[in-house]
Amino acid sequence: MKYLSNKKGFLGVDNKFFFKEKVVIIPFGLEKTVSYGGGTKNGPKEIIKASHQVELYDEELHCEPYKKIGIKTLKPFNISKDIKKALQKISNTNNEVIKKKLFPMTLGGEHSITPGCIAPFVKKYKKVCLLHFDAHADLRESYNGEKFSHASAIKRCLDHKNLSVISFGIRNISKNEISYLKKNSNRINIFWAKDKKNWNLEKFKKLIKNKTVYLTFDVDGFDSSIMPATGTPEPGGLFWDETLNIIKIAAKNSNIVGADINELSPIKGFNSYNFLVAKLAYKILSYKFLFKQL
Repeated sequence: MKYLSNKKGFLGVDNKFFFKEKVVIIPFGLEKTVSYGGGTKNGPKEIIKASHQVELYDEELHCEPYKKIGIKTLKPFNISKDIKKALQKISNTNNEVIKKKLFPMTLGGEHSITPGCIAPFVKKYKKVCLLHFDAHADLRESYNGEKFSHASAIKRCLDHKNLSVISFGIRNISKNEISYLKKNSNRINIFWAKDKKNWNLEKFKKLIKNKTVYLTFDVDGFDSSIMPATGTPEPGGLFWDETLNIIKIAAKNSNIVGADINELSPIKGFNSYNFLVAKLAYKILSYKFLFKQL
């Protein structure tokens, strides 16, 4: 695996600083099936660029997490125009990372990347729980004639029989998806955005306890007032503190083995949205590796 220099990679750490990596950041700007706003192919480079402005010290964890974790960033590579070949590429990349006993975090790109990202995990582990943040259920069998559409991302993941899903923030779903959801309620738990004030996070804690977890975060899971830089923004979504609380519960009670963040469509001149995603990535990694020690 070929890495960017520390200075050019995620967080922009000084090249003089040496650490043995535990985490590999994978820029993967796949954009093939977007159905409203575009621009997700530019997401990874803008997240990495914004990450250079993220403060390395975490006042909640009382340390500079990157020093305890070790984060390297893969050099960007060509992505096939064929969606199946592209998904196989990210699957192979993640497989290479986990064979080295490292933690892969993929920066997309559209949400269609997740079935490719998760493929080596469902092969390695007996059972996998997909922790899913999103405005949309993504349970369609296909969308606009494409089986591997971003709108079918979670459905493609559920093609693996040893995978279950816990979703947060859903507030946009089709009639056909509701039908599928009812038939598969034993494998899918949704914490609906409309019920946010009444979420039972103790239930979530029990659901995720001791599970092997892969985390996928579509940034349109955030409320559109703080995250308009996405192809399908939706009102009524998640805010920063409540999002971090959910991730903390997962980090403390389960084994998070990999992650992806996707659907950022950068808006020129509005760097705060890119920065939010960069900080989210750093917080996920910090909680994964350090929160159980608190």
